[in-house]
Amino acid sequence: MENNTTSEENEKEQKSTKDENGQQDEHNTTEDESGSKEEQSATKEDNVEQQQEEQKEEKRQESSEASGFGSGIPKESAESQKSWKSQATESKDEKQRQTTESNTIESIMVGKAWELCNATAGYDYIPCLDNEAAIKKLTSRRHFEHRERHCPEDPPTCLVSLPDGYKESIKWPESRNKIWYHNVPHTKLAEVKGHQNWVKVTGEFLTFPGGGTQFIHGALHYIDFLQQALKNIAWGKRTRVVLDVGCGVASFGGFLFERDVIAMSLAPKDEHEAQVQFALERKIPAISAVMGSKRLPFPSRVFDLIHCARCRVPWHNEGGMLLLELNRMLRPGGYFVWSATPVYQKLEEDVQIWKEMSALTKSMCWELVTINKDKLNGIGAAIYQKPTTNECYEKRKRNRPPMCKNNDDANAAWYVPLQACMHKVPTNVVERGSKWPVNWPRRLQTPPYWLNSSQMGIYGKPAPRDFTTDYEHWKHVVSKVYMNEIGLSWSNVRNVMDMRAVYGGFAAALKDLQVTYPRSYDLLHADHLFSKLRPRCNLVPVMAEVDRIVRPGGKLIVRDEANVIREIENMLKSLHWDVHLTFSKHQEGILSAQKGFWRPDTSP
Repeated sequence: MENNTTSEENEKEQKSTKDENGQQDEHNTTEDESGSKEEQSATKEDNVEQQQEEQKEEKRQESSEASGFGSGIPKESAESQKSWKSQATESKDEKQRQTTESNTIESIMVGKAWELCNATAGYDYIPCLDNEAAIKKLTSRRHFEHRERHCPEDPPTCLVSLPDGYKESIKWPESRNKIWYHNVPHTKLAEVKGHQNWVKVTGEFLTFPGGGTQFIHGALHYIDFLQQALKNIAWGKRTRVVLDVGCGVASFGGFLFERDVIAMSLAPKDEHEAQVQFALERKIPAISAVMGSKRLPFPSRVFDLIHCARCRVPWHNEGGMLLLELNRMLRPGGYFVWSATPVYQKLEEDVQIWKEMSALTKSMCWELVTINKDKLNGIGAAIYQKPTTNECYEKRKRNRPPMCKNNDDANAAWYVPLQACMHKVPTNVVERGSKWPVNWPRRLQTPPYWLNSSQMGIYGKPAPRDFTTDYEHWKHVVSKVYMNEIGLSWSNVRNVMDMRAVYGGFAAALKDLQVTYPRSYDLLHADHLFSKLRPRCNLVPVMAEVDRIVRPGGKLIVRDEANVIREIENMLKSLHWDVHLTFSKHQEGILSAQKGFWRPDTSP
């Protein structure tokens, strides 16, 4: 142990000092000798006390590890952290931090007077999409710039109001078929799309018959139609991760769960009101975004299949810029399913779009694998496959669309302007995207082929071992700590956002608990997120955002440094959240809290 070594060195130094003192002038006074002995005795006593304290700490640490707290939390490697301090030094520093921080935290947060947001969007307020000042300054809306993210420079610290009559959301899987009307009180979509089986108003509920423009006889029938059209899709095996563009109310993604497939449903906040809000209330993962002038917020080569059913995206326009964005996100060998009128209708406009789309996909080296008609629904689907090598790119007679420049990072996604170019298929066997991942569910716990043993992982082990350690750690924490110690009822949790995922081990650990991932409102999980944000961010707007996206009745779990846990606890109390548990040991802590229905008083 580092601490024991330090103690032994201290004792050696003290003995050496004592020997040297013995060789000093024998004419030292009796009083000096007496004082020296007292000092040495006191030093020895201090060292004994320190050793005893360290032994106690070791026992506490072992106990803590057995229960899943404290040292059970993987530590980031020394490459990303400063050198570790001794326990004694750390305790001393912690006491100093507590002294300087506790007063300010208590005084600022416990008595904080929160206010409701004064926004036109009211209870649907999304700061980055409802920034009216930024939208007014736009010089063009041609590429739907007004539907894109425009985050305010100063993050809001206000709270979003609740709709009148809001109730605790309906549990999954019943929520897939109906939601409380008062939770998402929008009827325009039902009025416009009711005849197409999207959504209907039924008493105090909004109901979702499971159909849509392209699958009037149910989403499951349509999903099975695609499987029959191309066996190699292999839902829930080869195909696990899907992006559904222009998802509507997300029935396609909602019923893909029946085939062990998880879809990210994507739609803009537009004239159809908050389609994504319907999806999230139904407990289906979804994100508000638009295919406009910037890349979508996903890295490259991550989706097994991308789907568009009458999604109203002009794929063939402007050199195919939007289709090329799908090409960036699609794995080599992945499929694009296009179920739209140009595939199966012969109207003049449809014929022209099909002609242009055919030329574009051919120039992109996409193979048209099949076109199939669904006679029951009266629709059809074209299925394309992205190439797995660069051979076709190199043989093209015209370099259109062009290949992207070598210095263009395909993984860069935040606020990166779209370009009408393609990235090469990776050829290095240890590069992500050079081959197809293992089938699901083995993919869940098998280290990806591109994690190299020569690479040091975030926790200081070879990357593949790091990946496995992360998965095993979160399986233990989820089953032992969160279920037994915190008493979290996973049957009441559907969609989860892990706000600092690292390898995704927490999400993987939830697979057998029948909850979905990635974004929604039932549970937010933060593993050492706030201590990472704290040096560069004011945590007040962060907590306001947490409060905004968690449902009343939803929960927050935080694992972090003890002083950060105290700060978060005080903020949550000021928000009138019910803090169920706070637990701290050796500068590490855990907190569990539940949001209630409280909102600030609007009366003068």
